[in-house]
Amino acid sequence: MPIDEAAIDRAALALLYLTLHDGDRAWKAICWDVMDRLHAQGFIDNPVNRGKSVVFTPEGLARARELFAQQFGTDGPEDGK
Repeated sequence: MPIDEAAIDRAALALLYLTLHDGDRAWKAICWDVMDRLHAQGFIDNPVNRGKSVVFTPEGLARARELFAQQFGTDGPEDGK
């Protein structure tokens, strides 16, 4: 079965938003290939580091919020409003 990587990336970005904390950070428990693609698209800072979370870019945070609302029907976690 062919996989729509763009759809996976959109869902991953929305799910990253679910783990939003400290304003613009998200836990990086997503497949590394997906994280690399989100970084290449400018949505998150480089995920290759010792930290357990990744920093959204301003564009990535806005897009993640939008995708979270579209995919899951809410505005997102309290921390992210």
